Amino acid sequence: MSITLSDARIVTPDGVHHGWLTIEDGRITHVGQGPAPGNGHGLGGLIIVPGFVDIHVHGGGGAGYPAGSADQARRVVGFHRRHGTTTALASLVTAPLERLKAAAAMLAGLCAEGLLAGIHYEGPYISAARCGAHRPELLREPSVTEFAELIKAGDGHVRMFTLAPELPSALDAVRECVDSGVIAAIGHTDATFEQAMAAIDLGASVATHLFNAMRPLNHRDPGPITAAMVDERVTVEIVNDDVHLHPSVIDLVLSAVPGTRVTFITDAMDAAGMPDGDFDLGPMKVEVRSGVARLAGGGSIAGSTLTMDAAFRRGVQTNGLTLPEAARVTSLTPAHVLGLADEIGSITTGKYADLVLLDDTLTVQSVMKRGTWLTPPPGTP
Repeated sequence: MSITLSDARIVTPDGVHHGWLTIEDGRITHVGQGPAPGNGHGLGGLIIVPGFVDIHVHGGGGAGYPAGSADQARRVVGFHRRHGTTTALASLVTAPLERLKAAAAMLAGLCAEGLLAGIHYEGPYISAARCGAHRPELLREPSVTEFAELIKAGDGHVRMFTLAPELPSALDAVRECVDSGVIAAIGHTDATFEQAMAAIDLGASVATHLFNAMRPLNHRDPGPITAAMVDERVTVEIVNDDVHLHPSVIDLVLSAVPGTRVTFITDAMDAAGMPDGDFDLGPMKVEVRSGVARLAGGGSIAGSTLTMDAAFRRGVQTNGLTLPEAARVTSLTPAHVLGLADEIGSITTGKYADLVLLDDTLTVQSVMKRGTWLTPPPGTP
C-alpha cells in the first residue's frame, strides 16, 4: 500500500521543506519539494516531524510501568503515542529485586510485540545521598551476580541501566553493561569528576536527567555534570518541563553540548495527562499539585507530568531551537542512543514512517507509526 502526504512543511535534518512524501510498506520511499506528483492526501500546510523517541519514561495517563501490570503498560504506551512518542523505553524505579525481575519479565513480552523499544532500570544501584524519589532502604551496592539476574529477567530487552559509579563494584557493573550490550547510564550519583570519568572510560554513555539527583557542579569540584557535558562519548538527558531545570540552564547545556549529544526525555510518571491528585511511583507515594509531582509531604521531585510534544514545543518556544534542532533532540539523538537511527529518528528515505503532524502552535494533530495512522488526520480515506 502506498500513501502520499502532500502540501506539508516537512522537517528533515537539513531544514524545513514545503512538499510531499510517499510511504510504502511502512517506510518512507520519497521526500520531495513542491507539489506532489499525482494525487496525495493534502495536509493544508501542517508540519511533519519524526515520531518522538523517549528513552526515560515511567508512566502516563494514570498508569505506570513499575506497577508490573501489562494492562497498565499498554495504557502508558497508548497515552504517550497520542502525544507523538512512537518509540520508548519502559523505565522502572528502585524496588525489591523480585518485583523488578517480575516487572521486567512482563515488559519483555510487550517489547517482543513491538510496543516498547526496551527496558530501563533506574536503580537500585544508586546513591542514597542523591536518591530523589527512590526509597532509600531499597538501595543496594552493585552485585555482578544480581545485575546479571536483572538483565536475564528482561529476556534480551534490557536497553539501559542507571547506576552511581562511586558505589563499590559499580565499575564492574558498567563493564557488565557494556559486555551485555546494555547502555550504562550515570545517574542519582554523588560521584566526583574522576569517578564519573572512570565509568565513562569503561563505556558509560548516558547521563540520566542531567543536574537532577547529581552532585552539583562546583568550580573546584566539577563532578559528574561537567564530566558528562565535556566528554564527547556521553549523551545527556534533559527534562524540559520548567520544573526540573531553569530554562537558562537548558540554554546553557544547548549552547555548550552539541545537539548530537542532547536528548530531551519526559521522566513522566502516572500523573502525566491527569488532574492533580495522589499517585504511586513504584513503592513511593507521590502528590501532584499544579502539575508538579513530588514525594508525599513536600519531598523530592518525583518524575514529571511532561509529554514529548510539550518538551518539543518548549524547545522551540522557550529555548529558541529551530524545528530541525528540536526534532534532533526529541527524535534523532535518542534514536542514536538506542542504536536505531538507521530505522527511525528522522524523515529520511528508507526509514520507518514514524511521523507526527503538528499545527502552527506545535500541537499534535495526528500520529503515524510505521505507516499506520494511530490518530489519523481529518479526511483520511
